[in-house]
Amino acid sequence: MTTPKTKDDFLNGQILLIDKPLEWSSFQAVNALKWAIRKKFGLKKIKIGHAGTLDPLATGLLIICTGKFTKKIPEFQGQVKEYTGTFTLGASTPSYDLETEVDQTYPIEHLTDEKIISTTSQFIGIIEQIPPIFSALKKDGKRLYELARAGKQVEVKPRQIEIFEFEITRIELPEVDFRVVCSKGTYIRSLAHDFGKALGSGAHLSSLRRTKIGDFNVNNASTPHVFRENLS
Repeated sequence: MTTPKTKDDFLNGQILLIDKPLEWSSFQAVNALKWAIRKKFGLKKIKIGHAGTLDPLATGLLIICTGKFTKKIPEFQGQVKEYTGTFTLGASTPSYDLETEVDQTYPIEHLTDEKIISTTSQFIGIIEQIPPIFSALKKDGKRLYELARAGKQVEVKPRQIEIFEFEITRIELPEVDFRVVCSKGTYIRSLAHDFGKALGSGAHLSSLRRTKIGDFNVNNASTPHVFRENLS
């Protein structure tokens, strides 16, 4: 990614491709860029935002828009996304990922490579998916994860999503690597949970990387640190 060089570049609008580091929130990544741009050009304020959150435990592509290009954010949010990562079979967690501890374990001795690969076909196409209770979706004005952490029971309604491709790329039980191409609104954590249930073994998401959004590829992105270095 070529870093824009002038104040007007950023104010008129830029699309910045950022490779979000592990354990950073998407908000932290946006903030790091905002402060770097403001400091470099002595700006009191600049419009800046991202086109689709990544969880802190995920890495990969964030599209960050500045200036007049922040109007393009809804357009980018609606584009097809590609993810790679790892499911750990035989254990589930309340958050469906590593944010919470394992709460149940299951046998995996019955699983074969053929069964794991063939089960992906159940998830291709338009499907109903229940978002994780540990998510930033709102119910009655509260984030679901706030309710979950307070120990409250919440009914989360399923919603329609579409999975275009679901490929298993490595099997070394209990770990299974995958590549998924999906629509806006898909939770890969929920896919991990549902995939585990379909296999009769339970599963949770143990690593996740967003590799593409529409035609944008993480291979063309830079980390926030590199962005700041190139700006100075």
